[in-house]
Amino acid sequence: MPPVHTGAPVIPGASTSSSPAPQPLSPGRPGYRRMSLALFAAGLATFALLYSTQALLPAISTGFGVTAGQASWTVSAATGALALFVLPLSALSERFGRTRMMTYSMVIAVVVALLVPFAPNVEWLVALRAVQGAAIAGIPASAMAYLAEEVRPKALVAAIGLFVAGNSIGGMSGRLVTGWAAQLWGWRAGLLAVALMALACAVAFLVLLPRARFFRPASLNPRAVGRTVAGHLRDPLLLRLYGIGALFMTVFGAVYTVIGYRLVDEPFSLGQGVVGSIFLIYLVGTVSSAAAGKLVARTGRRGALYLAVTTTALGLLLSLSDSLAAIVIGLVLITAGFFAGHAVASAAVSRTAKTGRAQASALYQSAYYLGSSAGGTLGALAYHGAGWAATVGIALLAVLGVVSITLYGSHAARAERRMPASAVGAR
Repeated sequence: MPPVHTGAPVIPGASTSSSPAPQPLSPGRPGYRRMSLALFAAGLATFALLYSTQALLPAISTGFGVTAGQASWTVSAATGALALFVLPLSALSERFGRTRMMTYSMVIAVVVALLVPFAPNVEWLVALRAVQGAAIAGIPASAMAYLAEEVRPKALVAAIGLFVAGNSIGGMSGRLVTGWAAQLWGWRAGLLAVALMALACAVAFLVLLPRARFFRPASLNPRAVGRTVAGHLRDPLLLRLYGIGALFMTVFGAVYTVIGYRLVDEPFSLGQGVVGSIFLIYLVGTVSSAAAGKLVARTGRRGALYLAVTTTALGLLLSLSDSLAAIVIGLVLITAGFFAGHAVASAAVSRTAKTGRAQASALYQSAYYLGSSAGGTLGALAYHGAGWAATVGIALLAVLGVVSITLYGSHAARAERRMPASAVGAR
């Protein structure tokens, strides 16, 4: 296996006439395809591992004799730990390099994944999943910062869209593999299967990822990091983007944590393998996230977000039907809307932050996965208490929140355009 590149800084003035200055990666340039494939593999492994228990929740509930709310913590613990650790690990990536952080995170997450199937009880399972989520935290924000530094700005949305597309395929394939393996050999075999799949992705990532050429290490001074974070939290646009990411993920977490319970219950009574196959719908997310760049080019960022939330809301309403076909169509719309909105918002964060990009991306990821934890737990509790309609109600409230934030952003942008240039500069 070739050595792992650690993202050593480029030394100013080191280039000569025989060694031209490096150019940012873009479609058609050397290294762009390898970079895309490497981060696609990282995104695939991230979502496959992070949500590896989600399709298995009914089986875990039965196996350990726990409620839907208790079983949902095997998902929420992982996403919650990721939300807590993504910011400190992103700070470490500013000092030690994006590629080094992603490599260590991937290796640790895969090692823990190989231990998860042998958890003796639900408490151990939740604890191991929390450790796994903390390890995975080093991947998303570092990946976004790596792309922002290494990729040509005009190609950034498309590049991030491919990383998010890896997320969607990872989420789909992880649930598909665990579902059918669980139906054949039990839920523990399902978790082992997804761990082996993530191991293959980690090997591909290590082999393919190009060396970082534009990374420059920053200080680990906590005060400096605190000032950077505080600056991001004072930026109104970044705050709106963080809120949008959290609310989109609240919808997604609620729907996909609970849908398995709905489909194994009457009147559907589907098997675990068939329920896992429902997650093939994630392929729709692969298409919508990869197409996000073109969507933004045609409609603008806010136009793309309006289209995403409208699609998501229509899907939620369709899912209220007792027709399996209508539910599947509803999930298609929810998935397409979510992944498009996520790709647009996460790319906007990377473009908005001019300094401390890893911290800016980390704050987005923290909000995003806190939304996932909240959505998964609240959605499961709502379903346990009042059925699917209650879960959809929570999701629709989150959609309304995205609409409100986007409308406010549109109003703020119009107001700023009307302001004199001197007043804008004073802000």
